[in-house]
Amino acid sequence: MKLFHYLFSLLTLLFLFQAKEGVSISPLQLITHPLDPLTKQEITLVQATVLKKYPTPPNHVFFHYVGLDDPDKTHVLKWASSGTKTPPQRSAFVVAIVNNSQIHELIINIKSSNVVSYKIHLDTGFPTLTLEEQSLAISLPLKYGPFVESINKRGLNLSEVVCSCFTVGWYGEAKSTRALRLECFSKNGTANIYVRPISGINILADLDTMKIVEYHDNVVEPVPKAENTEYRASHLKPPFSPRLHSFASHQPEGPGFTIKGHSISWANWKFHIGYDVRAGVIISTASIYDPEVHKSRQVLYRGYISELFVPYQDPGEEWYYKTFFDAGEFGFGQSMVSLEPLHDCPPQAQFLDVYFAASDGSPQHLENAICVFEQYGGISWRHTESGIPNEQIREVRSDVSLIVRSVVTVGNYDNVIDWEFKPSGSIKPSISLSGILEIKAVDITHTDQIKDDQHGTLVSEHSIGVYHDHYYIYHLDFDIDGVDNSFVKTNFKTVQVTDYNSSKRKSYWTTSSEVAKTESDAKTKLGFSPSEIVIVNPNKKTSTGNEVGYRLVPNAASHPLLREDDYPQRRGAFTNYNVWVTPYNKTEKWAGGLFVDQSHGDDTLAVWTKQNRGIENKDIVLWYVVGIHHVPCQEDFPIMPLLSTGFELRPTNFFERNPVLKTLSPDIVKWPGCGKP
Repeated sequence: MKLFHYLFSLLTLLFLFQAKEGVSISPLQLITHPLDPLTKQEITLVQATVLKKYPTPPNHVFFHYVGLDDPDKTHVLKWASSGTKTPPQRSAFVVAIVNNSQIHELIINIKSSNVVSYKIHLDTGFPTLTLEEQSLAISLPLKYGPFVESINKRGLNLSEVVCSCFTVGWYGEAKSTRALRLECFSKNGTANIYVRPISGINILADLDTMKIVEYHDNVVEPVPKAENTEYRASHLKPPFSPRLHSFASHQPEGPGFTIKGHSISWANWKFHIGYDVRAGVIISTASIYDPEVHKSRQVLYRGYISELFVPYQDPGEEWYYKTFFDAGEFGFGQSMVSLEPLHDCPPQAQFLDVYFAASDGSPQHLENAICVFEQYGGISWRHTESGIPNEQIREVRSDVSLIVRSVVTVGNYDNVIDWEFKPSGSIKPSISLSGILEIKAVDITHTDQIKDDQHGTLVSEHSIGVYHDHYYIYHLDFDIDGVDNSFVKTNFKTVQVTDYNSSKRKSYWTTSSEVAKTESDAKTKLGFSPSEIVIVNPNKKTSTGNEVGYRLVPNAASHPLLREDDYPQRRGAFTNYNVWVTPYNKTEKWAGGLFVDQSHGDDTLAVWTKQNRGIENKDIVLWYVVGIHHVPCQEDFPIMPLLSTGFELRPTNFFERNPVLKTLSPDIVKWPGCGKP
């Protein structure tokens, strides 16, 4: 074992030396799938390659995005079907700011450690913020004279003040500079800083100079009290809620899934778990085994959250700019947090670590970033039959699911992101929100004192929980039994019975289906009339002649309430419809555009679809918007219980019959001492 560790350390040092010297090396020995996230070694190689192109000094290079440059889809599918172990050539895509001025886009060949292509971004918008520049920015007020005076004027202790940063948005300015708004809070008496804002102070920081360039101290509102806002278990005081009984789970045969690298095999499913610093978790190459045909069949090439749009609904001076794009501005992946065993994930869970690049390009390790576990409980199917004389039949099958979980914490909100796989063939993505409300401080202690619109709910004394939305848009690249698919919308309609001699009914309902030929045909606002959305493979049919497909089973539809010409809505125009369909294009990954910070809305899903490209019987991508209009209530304060939403991707004429008909329930093994087995 010591010899192994010695050899491994020696190989690692050799790799780092060769990367620094620009020698051609192959870190692909660590890769088992072409869509594996970048490894620590690959990120180090990318860093060395970029710094070789822009030597420091004299240059200053800041890495804002380092991720896998998506390999050609045809190459990935060919690799997957061939059974070869060596993945296709890998490249990295890099967005870097050089000398605080130019934004460079580069593609790095990982095997040869060469810059394959690069260009300078000259259009609108800026790249994802780095964690390091956010950390530097929030320290600026604490050393700024006018801010210190403002804190003293309010009778607060500067040592009890912490600050946070907020993107500034775009409101018609012809020219923009990289900047952040800063807001500060009191931590005196509680760790729940977001419920204790220090209001009336407007701060704007320039990120290139890292200086405060605007400062205004306006109306002073009381800082909301700290009492009853603490959430740390060690700081809570009686009275406590009723004690919950403990629960233990046990898998006598061990977990039913296997993980090889980032590839998962479980029950009848096989898929890949990827990671991106912007998207977070990415599910890829999902296929399901069909016992009728004795082979695995393609379902989903790639699925991930492309963007999260969070516009707050207070137009006042201190709030109007709070219209955030959490993935594009802050990075869903770099905002992921380490999961806590036994709490975020059950005892039998297995964990995956990931690496991302810091602003200097060095690899950063995130431990326990993703967990995978089986979830027992519920019913897969059942029936009780009492209609047969002298027989009583009751058949029940227990349900088991596989969950892939991550948690993304952007500022005050925690997003629990789940992908649930079921033996029935369903995939159920879901989001559960927790965390802390954005609070506006007011001199109001009771609703009787409210004279005008406060743009939110009085959730506690001096505390308004401001109205806002959460719009998650999923990128779902279906490959239903093959690459070429079509989008079918089935409408429900009421039919009046006119021949009363043929039926005593006056009406019934039936369906009519439309195959979308272009992107415009596919744009859909759900909830206004009953309909079903199905992705089908028109080239594959069941034995009874139905086209194989998967149906989108949506949650309650949410629609934007902002005017379409309002600046935040122009940037978030991908929420104008609940469903969009585009032809596959590897460059169209981000619904809000590649450069979202202060973008003008000129590189969004809504703009791409104006081309009105053909989508019938082609390689297509479905985009689905999951939305929540959040009206805060007192139960959301001081920390919010999970608020969940999601949807289901359900097989529709994909199988010949119920695929879990012959799936037997797992044996029940009782714990020792709990009765006879």
